[in-house]
Amino acid sequence: MSTVNSSTASDVISKLQKNTAAATSKTTDAQSNFLKLLTEQLKNQDPLSPMDNAQMTSQLAQISTVDGIEKLNTTLTAMLSGSQSGEAVQAAALVGKGVMVGGSSLTLAGSKAYGGFELASAADKVTVTIKDSNGLEVRKLELGDAEAGISNFAWDGLTSSGAQAVDGKYTMSVSATRGDTDLKPTALQLSTVNSVLRTSSGTVSLDVGGSLVSLADIKQIL
Repeated sequence: MSTVNSSTASDVISKLQKNTAAATSKTTDAQSNFLKLLTEQLKNQDPLSPMDNAQMTSQLAQISTVDGIEKLNTTLTAMLSGSQSGEAVQAAALVGKGVMVGGSSLTLAGSKAYGGFELASAADKVTVTIKDSNGLEVRKLELGDAEAGISNFAWDGLTSSGAQAVDGKYTMSVSATRGDTDLKPTALQLSTVNSVLRTSSGTVSLDVGGSLVSLADIKQIL
């Protein structure tokens, strides 16, 4: 969604390098301690009953397995840290921008309102029904056909009788059909990203006017 600036990228890379170095040091210590124990075991073994090859091979395989697990954990940790840092940068770049997210809210301001919907498959007919805060129908928009994916629409604020509706909050619902089949479109509301929150677990949420959404919930950036 946005380009990561060079200073931020450098900070992330530096952090990943430090994590990798620390993990490598721990793995090296574990290997050293294991080899010391194995050497002592060989020195003090009973000459009449030496350690057989199968047993030695098994112990050597153990340190190899431990080493592999350490490296895998280090790699996964680094990938997760980098992913979370990237999400935070992307989310921060959206502050103040308009986005489309799932929802039924429609705000009329200056006699203009914008909304959208998402279709899993193409529709022959799409209808948007707009209601006021009392649940009374104000206007029904016949939008015609629409392709699969995300589509937007605008409402000029006119009611079914031709009068101008007052600015404020309204709700909408979207219905769609293809032939005799009723489709299930997802209504999308226009919201503004006010701020970005990061939880203790590292996940990123965006405040879009009283509700929190993830980056994956954002269907379109306007």
